Amino acid sequence: MSAPPADHSTKQKPRGTKLLRVIGVFKLFKGVALTAAGLSLLKLIHVDIVDLAQRWANRLHIAPGNRYLQDFLDKLLSVSKKNLVVAAVALFVYSAMFLTEGIGLCLLKPWAEWMTVITTIGLIPLEVYEMFHRHEEGKGVSLPAITLLVNVVIAIYLVIHVWRRTHQHDAATSS
Repeated sequence: MSAPPADHSTKQKPRGTKLLRVIGVFKLFKGVALTAAGLSLLKLIHVDIVDLAQRWANRLHIAPGNRYLQDFLDKLLSVSKKNLVVAAVALFVYSAMFLTEGIGLCLLKPWAEWMTVITTIGLIPLEVYEMFHRHEEGKGVSLPAITLLVNVVIAIYLVIHVWRRTHQHDAATSS
């Protein structure tokens, strides 16, 4: 018996599947990074974080009287265990969202495209706030600015992709 002939049908992958998967991998990376950050915060619950920060400052040879170090240590004094838990839970929620989007996009699921459009557009106002209210003058391009730019590009691409796919589906069903 010979093997059945290979199926060389004209069925092609939809346009943009590689880029969808790249966006999916990007979302997976963000989800993993946020999970790691959340776990790190939970580890800090049982640690004297001011002491830890001072030890790191010594390892990095930061002078004890450094104004920035003192400001940082003063802010750390106001961080409670409850603050750490709340921040960790928020990171885990965002992580779950990014991991869900990433898996869905890598599997080319239409619901993941819609979810990513909605969540990405929904997060843009927070990123604008971060960029304008937390950015220090004269520091050049900031992480919030880069994050905003990447998410705006992703949102625009996905809106166009979803719109095209929806209109192609509508045209195919009306024929």
